[in-house]
Formats: sequence, C-alpha cells, structure tokens
Amino acid sequence: MATRTAIFAAGCFWGVEDRFRQLPGVLEATSGYIGGHVDDPGYRRVCSGDTGHAEAVEVRYDDTQTDYAALLEAFFDMHNPTTRNRQGPDVGSQYRSAIFVGSEEEKAAAQSAIEAVNASGQWPNPVVTTIEPLATFWRAEEYHQRYFEKNGGGHCAI
Repeated sequence: MATRTAIFAAGCFWGVEDRFRQLPGVLEATSGYIGGHVDDPGYRRVCSGDTGHAEAVEVRYDDTQTDYAALLEAFFDMHNPTTRNRQGPDVGSQYRSAIFVGSEEEKAAAQSAIEAVNASGQWPNPVVTTIEPLATFWRAEEYHQRYFEKNGGGHCAI
C-alpha cells in the first residue's frame, strides 16, 4: 500500500470531509485551511476573508484501492464548480472551488477533469475551479473534524 495525499476545496469543509471519508480507499479526511498568506490561521480569521485561505479537506488515500482520478470525479460530483467563491449560502473566497496540486501529474489530471466536466454539459456555466500550487495545510480546530459525526449528520446546503 502506498499512501498518497490530495487537497480539495469545495465550500464548507464539513460536508466535503464527510463525503470524502465515505469513499472506498480513503484512509482519512481532515478539515483545514490552505492557500492563504498568514501562518496558523483560525476559523474566525479565515471567515473574515482577509487571510486568503480556503476551507479545504486533506484526503489521505490508499492508491491500491483508489486513485487521484476517482477523487477528482468525486470532488466535482459533491459541489457546484461553476460558482465563483460561493457554495449555497456560503459566500467568500474561503469557499472557493480549488484543487491544490503538488506535481505536474496532478495538475494535468486536474486540468483534464475540468475539461471533462465542461464537455459533459452537466452545468450550464463553465467550471471556475482553480488549480493552485500545494501550500501549507493548516489543520482546522478539533470541533470541525468529523463535524457531522459529532453533531448528528446533516449536510451543507449546496
């Protein structure tokens, strides 16, 4: 088994974490922040919109059970990738749709996935998901981890 990591931002991290956690081959999904310009941001500061961070999920997976392409497919299935800085009632750059890549291979796969979603006609508008370089991932506060498990299920409105 080779453990790999991928990071995705698709709006409120509670629902994204929960959805990734349910996929075969996913070992762990962790809520956090990435893509900003301050060290060790907290939830309140990220929500203010002044850090540049996105609410994101770090996905650790077993590449003998799933692959990056399957994670990309799930990512595009779990949110609306055509709304800039918005998912449902959540508005701001911290809720942007983004894929954080650590290699040229991941970047090419992300670009290919975006092209496929656009070509599918699934959405009336083009995908606005950004492909951003991998940066420091800051784990969110403990009360955000496994939020739905701790607080009785539910879902984020998208």
